[in-house]
Amino acid sequence: MRNTRTALHTRESRLQCSTTSPFVSVTWRPSTRRTPRCSQRSRSSRQRIRRVSRSGATSPSRENDDAHPIARRAHIAFVAPTAAHVERFWQAGIDAGFTDNGTAGPRPDYADDYYAAFLQDPAGNNFEAVYRDGARPKGSIDHVGLRVHDVEASAAFYSTIAATAGLTLRRQASDRASFTVGRSEGVLSVVAGEPTQNVHIAFSGNDDDVRRFHADATAAGYRSNGEPGERARYHDGYYAAYVLDPDGNNIEVVNHHR
Repeated sequence: MRNTRTALHTRESRLQCSTTSPFVSVTWRPSTRRTPRCSQRSRSSRQRIRRVSRSGATSPSRENDDAHPIARRAHIAFVAPTAAHVERFWQAGIDAGFTDNGTAGPRPDYADDYYAAFLQDPAGNNFEAVYRDGARPKGSIDHVGLRVHDVEASAAFYSTIAATAGLTLRRQASDRASFTVGRSEGVLSVVAGEPTQNVHIAFSGNDDDVRRFHADATAAGYRSNGEPGERARYHDGYYAAYVLDPDGNNIEVVNHHR
């Protein structure tokens, strides 16, 4: 996607995406919505799409600078309710100037009922819509993929925060590890390759989860990117902590108190 910023909401997930900023922000939290929406300035009362820096600070959209580096090589797949929605997703992206990375059609290499299309932005972020006849995640996000330098190291990090972030390790091999997220059955995967950069992922939790997430991660040697505390600049009651994963992506657990 061209200059793309995306926010993801799961544990039963919800996603809105905007094509007005070059930053990818991923936020997992409870929702009952199933159908992804994408518009240039889309907002809801429960979520504002923001630009995210390494410090966890946000700001209105502006040009890329050293404090707000462009996200690169992330993969986000939306759940499509029908095959026709996959085709509309692909055509809307092409019409908006995104690069074709796979036209709508069956992908039997993935599954017999896997029907998908793919778009890519200039920074190498890959966006997919997928329809399946069979079981699908309960939310709007099918899966998120991060390319990583060391699969074992990244799997160890996400296993360390699993209890507080709602993650369950489902599969691990030399080239990939996959986690389900909360009740959504959506998947977070880490895959060997040139690492994804400058992505922000926020998982929902309570205040104890926020504190334990930060304590567990820092005790295991991972670098803090913001101690537990209220971030009133986002909204009243926004209680969160931040840690960097092995590839430097900003990982958060947050309680919105809403």
